[in-house]
Amino acid sequence: MNPETRRKLAEVSTATLTTVLFKHGFRNLFLQGPRLVNPAAPRLVGPAYTLRYIPAREDLDKLEAFLDPDHPQRKGVEECPAGNVFVVDSRGDPKAASAGGILLTRLMARGVAGAITDGGFRDTPEIAEMPWPVYHAAPSAPTNLIRHHAVDLNVPIACGEVPVYPGDIMVGDGEGVVCIPAHLADQVAEEAYEQTVGEDFVQERVAAGHTIRGLYPMTDPKNRELFAAWRKEKGR
Repeated sequence: MNPETRRKLAEVSTATLTTVLFKHGFRNLFLQGPRLVNPAAPRLVGPAYTLRYIPAREDLDKLEAFLDPDHPQRKGVEECPAGNVFVVDSRGDPKAASAGGILLTRLMARGVAGAITDGGFRDTPEIAEMPWPVYHAAPSAPTNLIRHHAVDLNVPIACGEVPVYPGDIMVGDGEGVVCIPAHLADQVAEEAYEQTVGEDFVQERVAAGHTIRGLYPMTDPKNRELFAAWRKEKGR
């Protein structure tokens, strides 16, 4: 991933990113359900590495399943590349945990950028203290084997009603997570950064008592001149 793209994406909001993506014709790339577990965690930015669950079956999903080193959940935790985001398709079902504190700690220790599921994670009181971004739909204490059968790694999945392909760029903040198609990441990052600079100027003007007319959107030439001067002064 381009380091400059990563830097810019870490400085823009998911709200801005969804607007930029809408300009490119994308309406359904904000994940519905997953919310940040640990509000003090850093921003989430990184390519998606995916895990897919299907419903569990009693003859297959017993505790002994974890003895297999190739169990997809455990294998994924050990193979997700540093800098990537571990994204889990749990079919929107938080009735059992998609993973827990030990596995998430292992991902963090390996340099993975964060974890997302449209299901639930367990050990959430401990996760809430981790300096690492984790998103889920709801806390869930039961082990994943009760509801989930891990079948695939690094394949296209659905997460939060959004199609996520391996390598798509996941960006998360306090509002939630957006998925950016990989081939658009550089362009979207640049446009979102530029939009953020403009909106920071607008926010400052509105806070000082100025009307939004001719300012938001910026149609008044005088406001454009003020913005150019403001940007030069701020070094942005």
